[in-house]
Amino acid sequence: MINQDYKNKRKSYDEKLKAAKTTGMKFTSVSGETINPFYGPDDIENINYLSDLGFPGEYPYTRGIHVNGYRGKIWTMRQFAGFGTPEDTNERFHYLLNHGQTGLSVAFDLPTLMGWDADAPISDGEVGICGVAISSLKDMEILFNKIPLDKVSTSMTINSPAAMIFAFYLAVAQKQGVEFKNLRGTLQNDILKEYIAQKEYIYPPHPSMRIIVDMIEYCKNEVPQWNPVSVSGYHIREAGSTSVQELAYTLADGFAYIEACIERGMDVDDFAPRISFFFNSHLDFFEEIAKFRAARKIYAKRMKEKYGAKNPRSWWLRFHTQTAGCTLTAQQPENNIVRTAFQALAGVLGGTQSLHTNSMDETLALPSEKAVKIALRTQQLIAYETGVINTVDPLGGSYFVEALTDKMEKEANEIFEQIDALGGVVAAIETGYFQKEIADAAYRYQKEVERKEKFIVGVNEFVEEKEKIDIPILTVSPEVQKQQVKRLSEIKQTRNHEAVKESLNEIHNSALNGNNLMPVFIRAANNYVTLGEMVGELKEVFGTYEEIAVF
Repeated sequence: MINQDYKNKRKSYDEKLKAAKTTGMKFTSVSGETINPFYGPDDIENINYLSDLGFPGEYPYTRGIHVNGYRGKIWTMRQFAGFGTPEDTNERFHYLLNHGQTGLSVAFDLPTLMGWDADAPISDGEVGICGVAISSLKDMEILFNKIPLDKVSTSMTINSPAAMIFAFYLAVAQKQGVEFKNLRGTLQNDILKEYIAQKEYIYPPHPSMRIIVDMIEYCKNEVPQWNPVSVSGYHIREAGSTSVQELAYTLADGFAYIEACIERGMDVDDFAPRISFFFNSHLDFFEEIAKFRAARKIYAKRMKEKYGAKNPRSWWLRFHTQTAGCTLTAQQPENNIVRTAFQALAGVLGGTQSLHTNSMDETLALPSEKAVKIALRTQQLIAYETGVINTVDPLGGSYFVEALTDKMEKEANEIFEQIDALGGVVAAIETGYFQKEIADAAYRYQKEVERKEKFIVGVNEFVEEKEKIDIPILTVSPEVQKQQVKRLSEIKQTRNHEAVKESLNEIHNSALNGNNLMPVFIRAANNYVTLGEMVGELKEVFGTYEEIAVF
């Protein structure tokens, strides 16, 4: 209860604020939200502690999904790794595991992301450049050589051809003698955000959604510890969205997958506990923390009240965080270490379950071993030296953070209403709604930077005119493509051609008749059918997607 003494004092303080001098800077968040110069109890007087915040580990999980936070388990420390040949990346995996990394995170090259084999003409010049090249089961076998799949958690950043890449992974597990029930990890597999932001789609939205529901259904029955979808706001934010747009669009995508699975006939509690999320941690420290807290609260309420989930684990929003690649600068790249540390700390204070810290050199090339180690050490310093893991949700109760969390929840719900009015996520994609909103937000921020209303150290302020970049840069040899094409040629010559033909026919027929595609993909993988061949067969049935132009 706010007493009269406080009200009188607040009125007096507000008068002083009006008369106080300022630096003239624009005091808004990175997302353009107005930030008050002072927050007090009157800014959160409509918030009910028990129903809006609650206790850690209790509904609505605003303060975290675990009772004792990081005292029970420190977040999983991941570093995105993948370049060149499978041999190159396998070596990097062993390096990271030997230096204390607790989970693997696989980056694939552009041909793999688009479902092209290394020997496809369109792949020329891109093989192994932005990630590891994977065209067949043989590549996947080499990638995880001497890495026991039942002992590590593996995250794979793959979307349109995720089902085929996952089939390769499951086939490797079979060859290692590892039961599917013992596999732990996450597939990004979020096709909706591809149409919205990243643009690495292949098929139209409706058949793409069918494939994802197939995967969720298969994992529910056969790979119960695996997260078949990591609903990804990261790329939405990297494309230029605001923080609240990232929050709302990501959750809307997640709800679309949940509704599609329910429509398939699945019970929400049978699959929802394995749906995970992936958020960006940008540079506006408090805005990001509020975003994570609001996301948990919105998700828990929607899962319980709209979808009727009864298992508390279905109410949990579990998420991975990656620091913001779009904030890194080629100028003064060592500054990126500091940016990444702030962003990582925001992710931790927001309660992330898994964290990737970007390397300082990622605007220049794939990360070098030195840069990767510094990025990993950043997480370790936060975990073991700062003391932030000693208590759960240490910023909970802050007038500013609670007011910002509440505001972001309200604004996200307003966006949900806009999407529903358009007919849902897929319909909104097809009309260009998301693309236009993100483009408008990105344009606003860019104009603020150009007008020096927002500062980027080393770019539009504190610039060094004759800067010399003096950090090691990783390069990928042209020999990588030659080696991958040669391996693929050998596989195509030595495999069982009749089995390949039968597998391709089975993929085609299953795509037509609606059977779950995952068992078919696994059999095809074991017959060394290539990624490009599987994708090509589905293109014949589903067609390809062309985005509507929005102006």
